[in-house]
Amino acid sequence: MAHQRSSQPRLSPSSYEEDIRAVLAPRLAYFEAVARHEHVTRAAQELGVPQSTLSRAMVRLEADLGVALFARKGRTVSLTPAGRTFLTSAERALAEVEKAADSVRADADPTAGRVSFGFLHTMGSETVPALIRAFRADHPRVRFQLVQNYGEAMIERLRAGGLDLCLTSPVPDAPDLVTRRLDEQRLRLVVPDDHRLATRRRIRLAEAADETFVTLEPGYGLRRITDDLCTEAGFTPRVAFEGEEAETLRGLVAAGLGVALLPPPAVARPGVVELTVTAPRAVREIGVAWLDGHPDTPPVAAFKRFLLSRRGNLLPD
Repeated sequence: MAHQRSSQPRLSPSSYEEDIRAVLAPRLAYFEAVARHEHVTRAAQELGVPQSTLSRAMVRLEADLGVALFARKGRTVSLTPAGRTFLTSAERALAEVEKAADSVRADADPTAGRVSFGFLHTMGSETVPALIRAFRADHPRVRFQLVQNYGEAMIERLRAGGLDLCLTSPVPDAPDLVTRRLDEQRLRLVVPDDHRLATRRRIRLAEAADETFVTLEPGYGLRRITDDLCTEAGFTPRVAFEGEEAETLRGLVAAGLGVALLPPPAVARPGVVELTVTAPRAVREIGVAWLDGHPDTPPVAAFKRFLLSRRGNLLPD
């Protein structure tokens, strides 16, 4: 006898996985309640659904799996061996869903929720600790997940959903971001203490055109600002070293490897002299960025308001 071909289209493995997840997910809680009570009516009463709805859901679940999960005697049921195996995994899945729900509710708690906050390396030693300390004076239980990185990496993480807010420089201009300028920070030309310019207090950047520079790597905001300022001063800097951290550069300046444009240090470092740049105007803007259209949890909204209230007073004197 010839075999009849099924009229149902065959699913690819990936399509089958997506389809079976859609089938199973809404029914796991129903299944778990029936298995726990071993009685359809009592399970339906607990779940607040009609008994007929629950019975049909269990029949469809077994049909979709192609396995009998229950042995039935009226409205009383008992699990088959396959049903017990399925129950173990269903309970584990439901527990993970409950755990995830508890986690997101905890993160959104107005008094003890979580803020994922990114900031520049150069703001980690003094500025960010001072901000968090001041914010937690009124919000002592709010938790912070902190990410320290360079600007472009933080913006990527912001777009991927890994950050709620970030402090960055330069302040980005992108249609998917909301940004607010908070403050600006003067940059100084840092030279070794035995350098020909070390006796000066002020300098035009063009006077350093023949110097070798140590800079941050391409992609860092401060590197872009350095390149732009040098271009404005009429030269392209000769770069001896590209690093990832401003204080490393300051140490290399002290060692005589070159000069650098850097923000003020948290603590004065021996071996270097820091000169005020009079022309061009050497500053970097510091701003806060977040994704446009993304709703804030209460703790994120509170911290955002706090940051915006610090406009012009973000950085330590």
